[in-house]
Amino acid sequence: MSGTNGTSGAVWGVGAWVVGIAALLVALPLAASGRLPERVATHWGGFSGPPDGSMPLWAAALFPALIWVVLALAVGIGARWTGAARGGWAAGALLSGGVLLAGAQASIVRANLDHEDWRQAESATGWVVVVLVAAASAALGGVLVGRRRAAGPQEPAVDGPSMDIPSGERLVWLSRASNAWLQLIAAVAGLVAVAGGLAGLGGLMGSEWLLVAPFALASLLTLAFSSVRARVTGQGLEVAFGPLGRPVRRWAAEDIESAWVEERTAARVGGWGYRLSGLGTTVMLRGGECLVVRSKGKDFAVSVDDAERGAALLNSLKSLNSPGARRSG
Repeated sequence: MSGTNGTSGAVWGVGAWVVGIAALLVALPLAASGRLPERVATHWGGFSGPPDGSMPLWAAALFPALIWVVLALAVGIGARWTGAARGGWAAGALLSGGVLLAGAQASIVRANLDHEDWRQAESATGWVVVVLVAAASAALGGVLVGRRRAAGPQEPAVDGPSMDIPSGERLVWLSRASNAWLQLIAAVAGLVAVAGGLAGLGGLMGSEWLLVAPFALASLLTLAFSSVRARVTGQGLEVAFGPLGRPVRRWAAEDIESAWVEERTAARVGGWGYRLSGLGTTVMLRGGECLVVRSKGKDFAVSVDDAERGAALLNSLKSLNSPGARRSG
């Protein structure tokens, strides 16, 4: 489940980002067409000089979108040619490129707003600096996400169903899962927040935060709980959420009372994502087998594949950490 769903979710997320940014680039100047001159200033001389270049409104709407589509295609071809997200450069390029072009488009619209002639357009320097900083931050975030997705287990995984742990050796179990629909919802909500922010930047809205804040929060929360990585080591269980592996929940091996596998569905636990119910806490990303652990009288379940071996390893670690086992050692 982790490989297929992770790839599917990534494809949906990238598709939504590419289409959404293209739509925003075209929609921003067209939405403000009644308040823009027939030709809009698109280039300024020097750091804060007057505008010295312009385009017809239709060209100013379509040209950045064309650049974006070509960039997205080039990144996609390059990522496929060099291997999926080597070093995270593809994610960084798409995130930063989209932020840069959309921010620049909003800055251009704002500079030309309510002027009869493009030569009267205001300077866009201040907003361009903000956009460049945002694009650099997006590039860094994309690289971190890409690298984390490409990283696999750092220690040898359990080979076979036996949970006998030879003296002096370490066994590690790792499983991932993701929900493509939750990732798509997060992408759509994020694009709505970006659109509201860009509309505010372009001077088209006066209370953009009423739109940006709730959608941005919904996007971040949904994205954080749309994927999960469960890992069992000699220290216990670690469950990391989201593309950056944050936040993280940890259970020490000696604190886990028992671990088992249980079939659960979204209807049974009250929905998708991070759910609280009479069964305890469940991270529900797909129906089916879940790894369930009980610690300090509370149950926690996560819907990942190969849960049986994860539970078996946790129970073996519990036996090794029991008082009798420590005395005999």
